[in-house]
Amino acid sequence: MKAEHIGILGGRPDSSKAAQLLFRIENVPFTRWHTKARVIMGSATFFDAFDALSLAFALPVLVRLWHLTPGKIGLLIAAGYAGQVIGAIFFGWLAERIGRVPSITTTVGIASVMSIACAFTGSAAALMAVRFVQGIGLGGEVPIAAAYINELSCAKGRGRFFILYELIFPLGLLAAAQIGAFIVPRLGWESIFIAGGIPGLVILFLMVRLPESPRWLIAKGQFKAAEGVIEKIEASTSTRTLDTQVHRDEIEVRIANLTAELSGQRKASWRELFSPLYRARTLTVWVLWAAAYFVANGINNWLPTFYRTIYHLPLKESLHLASLTNVLSACAVVVCALLVDRIGRRRWAMASFLISGALLAALAVIGAQTPWSVVVLASSAYAVMGTTTVLLYLYTPEIYPTRMRAMGTGLATSWLRLASATAPAIVGFVLPRRGIAAIFLMFAVTTLVGFVAATRMVETTDRQLEDISP
Repeated sequence: MKAEHIGILGGRPDSSKAAQLLFRIENVPFTRWHTKARVIMGSATFFDAFDALSLAFALPVLVRLWHLTPGKIGLLIAAGYAGQVIGAIFFGWLAERIGRVPSITTTVGIASVMSIACAFTGSAAALMAVRFVQGIGLGGEVPIAAAYINELSCAKGRGRFFILYELIFPLGLLAAAQIGAFIVPRLGWESIFIAGGIPGLVILFLMVRLPESPRWLIAKGQFKAAEGVIEKIEASTSTRTLDTQVHRDEIEVRIANLTAELSGQRKASWRELFSPLYRARTLTVWVLWAAAYFVANGINNWLPTFYRTIYHLPLKESLHLASLTNVLSACAVVVCALLVDRIGRRRWAMASFLISGALLAALAVIGAQTPWSVVVLASSAYAVMGTTTVLLYLYTPEIYPTRMRAMGTGLATSWLRLASATAPAIVGFVLPRRGIAAIFLMFAVTTLVGFVAATRMVETTDRQLEDISP
């Protein structure tokens, strides 16, 4: 669209320029330029996922080496997630102030250095402290990355594009599972932390060269810098997705909505998350994050230890069975990526909670008496729930405007950290008192809470971000 097509409307110069630039973002389909940014950002997310699960595959060794009780195991797992709460909130706030790219490179640096430091701890207390600091980096990286990738995307096909990017997270978990199952019995528990930390430092050199989010630049009134990024996107293809002859009324409405995106007219505020427009959305996603990750990370972090201590399987077999869970999860996320734009965010989440809950309830009813019942039912339930944990990284940035997208997403993901810290600790408390069947019953009840919250979701499929969240 040419500048004079907007200028004739008599709107404010700033809002007119913002509308023009955002229109140009929506006018370019997904290209190699988008894929390059997705791969680089995804590489960081991959190793963050790897680091997040690495402890689970070191624990079967550490349990005997350090004589850990179930309660101490739960606290050790919870420490990393406690740090992630701080990271998600702080770096979500920082990303609104200084930008997505500098914030996320800082988080990746913290997580990678601390992963290496984990290998040199000699006690549960020391490992707990280092995992807490590492969690601060892990907690900040993923929500900012989600906001960044969403802001590069156009409306059409955004779900498929984003979830294929988010597939890197379950692949990171899968890699941690497969590599951990191979190297921990051979090279020791320290090796899993080294394997996750060093590549993360390498990725930093690529991340610092990523362009800043053009939508964030527009929201800050940095139109020249934003236009430079958009020109590179446009130069990557001659194809356009929109009709350039947009009606006058549509442009006027768009300019009116986009005026609020300029930082000089409305600044990001925590209070706006609870304004009449966003209050219901905020509370809904908080419950969704908490319920989904209470189940998913409660299962995933404990499965290797379950197989080793409850069913007394050999170390190698315990780790390999646990790794199957993440194989199923990666496959389920691929299916989600292919179908989510057809089915819709809301219906997918509702179905995920129902199916996962039914599988966990069945496992509780039969008493989880054999390891194979856990392999089949718990792993399948985790795989199904894993699609919603990924979906939420797509959905949450969609329901907030650019001025508070990273902040809103960061605060929402802090609930996943709280749930992920709470679930392993509760498992460690309940397991010796009520048995393993009670654990799966607890997870099944939690899915009902998630289902109710999913019914309140706003459908965002194929809608422009600025139309969803004024």
